[in-house]
Amino acid sequence: MGTVAGGQPAKLDIEELLATRLLVQGNSGSGKSHLLRRLLEQSAPWVQQVIIDPEGDFVTLSDKYGHLVVDGERSDAELIGIANRIRQHRVSCVLTLEGLDIEQQMRAAGVFLNGLFDAERDFWYPVLVVVDEAQMFAPSVGGDVSEDARKLSLGAMTNLMCRGRKRGLAGVIATQRLAKLAKNVAAEASNFLMGRTFLDIDMARAADLLGMDRRQAEMFRDLKRGNFVALGPALSRRPLPIVIGEVETSARSSSPKLMPLPNAPQDVEDLIFTPDPEEFNRPLVRRAPPAPRPTTDILAELARATPVANDDPAQSPRPSQAEISPEEREERMAAVLNEILDDPQAAYRTDAVLYQEFLVRARMRRVGGPPMAMGEFRRRVAVARADIDEETAASDSWQSALSLSMRVSDDLQGVFLLMAKAAIRNEPCPSDLRIARAYGTHSARRARRLLGYFEEQGMVVVHTDFSGKRIVAFPDLEAETQPGDPNAADLPESRTAAE
Repeated sequence: MGTVAGGQPAKLDIEELLATRLLVQGNSGSGKSHLLRRLLEQSAPWVQQVIIDPEGDFVTLSDKYGHLVVDGERSDAELIGIANRIRQHRVSCVLTLEGLDIEQQMRAAGVFLNGLFDAERDFWYPVLVVVDEAQMFAPSVGGDVSEDARKLSLGAMTNLMCRGRKRGLAGVIATQRLAKLAKNVAAEASNFLMGRTFLDIDMARAADLLGMDRRQAEMFRDLKRGNFVALGPALSRRPLPIVIGEVETSARSSSPKLMPLPNAPQDVEDLIFTPDPEEFNRPLVRRAPPAPRPTTDILAELARATPVANDDPAQSPRPSQAEISPEEREERMAAVLNEILDDPQAAYRTDAVLYQEFLVRARMRRVGGPPMAMGEFRRRVAVARADIDEETAASDSWQSALSLSMRVSDDLQGVFLLMAKAAIRNEPCPSDLRIARAYGTHSARRARRLLGYFEEQGMVVVHTDFSGKRIVAFPDLEAETQPGDPNAADLPESRTAAE
């Protein structure tokens, strides 16, 4: 594999590796791919090899060592058939997944590995199965891929590392992040080559696998590119630093190098903005599908829908479906809104959830016409939560408070109107928990931040009396609340408190 300190050769026992498996770990740029290439080149004459290559870096092995390159963009049946014939005829191959998205890569790798695993007993010859970027195919947690793809890939990797030995499959997996690799897959390896690692969680897992304490794990940060710590029956009985040797083939992609920029031509604008005639003949790039429509838009569209005209008198609209007057429509909408807000849990639900329930109940009540807009719904909810009586609602001060509330966002209007009502009616200042409930949260700290925000906007002035009780003044309304205890307990409902 290379050399150890003192220049002695670092050797790896291939027969022992076939029975014990290997795990390679190192951050990007530590030399993992170089190590795998060295291992593949040195063992190519002695053992059949199968490489799962997500980036297409190992296809160059075919030029010198005759590896068959298999494109992963095939059907499941094709991949299974190729895997069976690979084992039957003992041909080394590279499954290149370049050009596929992550979910397609996981599916193709899972199907191919299962095909190798399910080969007939007569073809259970020893095979070195190398999987680069193993954390993609055996993730420790679910990601953005479908659950079916994750289970297929993770199950295939588990079979390879846990049950593959009896079928002649020796797994060699390489990963950038041990913490992102499924533990049941990593734990089956008995040989380890640990490269440069910076994150504490990865160093801790590497130290546990190597039987080292946490202080010794700090050495992984200081390893140079191409330097690894080896441990295992096929490598060394004690942790052994080694330097990976040179390789005879090279990857199609390499680490980026600095290079000077070319001299800018004088006609650079014409060069960039003038299209190439061949560009118009290239196929259009397939764009991503449109985002799904929000549920609120679908419900609003359903509410606007009118029934299809029917000429059959026996199926004429019922009286409940007939058009209603604006006054009756307003009365029904107010009744629906009150039903929703009477639920004790409504104070802690988002406006979007309440709005969906409002639209559904409005349809059930046969409220025709265009649905209420989201902005108007939020404003009505804010006014309803303020619990204003008819006398206060008709006052000029309340109308001024409604105008002032337009200066804040929709989600803050309920809190602002609650405080304004207490000032107009000369009531004690609401407690932190009462303000939090008006905002739809249980956090008293967030309630205090809201008051601080209103004060920063110049809309209120917050101060305390000699006993420490809070007073909120509204300069534009020329009103202020009575002193109130900010730490007082919140009543279940403002309406119940008023009673």
